[in-house]
Amino acid sequence: MNNIFTLPDMLPDGEMIEALIPDRGILIERIISNGQSSPPGFWYEQERDEWVVLLQGESELLWEGGRKIILGAGDWVLLPAGERHRVERTSTDPPCIWLAVHGKMV
Repeated sequence: MNNIFTLPDMLPDGEMIEALIPDRGILIERIISNGQSSPPGFWYEQERDEWVVLLQGESELLWEGGRKIILGAGDWVLLPAGERHRVERTSTDPPCIWLAVHGKMV
């Protein structure tokens, strides 16, 4: 048995991304962010839809065109494939724990 809230003894400098089940068309992963943000000028433009819920911490997402949201614990968002977005910031105290599901949803 595993616990989604268990953090490694020492968080890596970068984000920690771990698949929770094998990817057979649907990928479920846990992401731990500790103050990370997207590099300047970088935009995610994914091939699959992504449903993501922030389980712990606070984060800010920005879409191309200026739409911006702040996520807190329990907030979720559906990011359709091809929708350009970026992570503006993630908290460090506490670190962000995300649950992300990638697949065909829209």
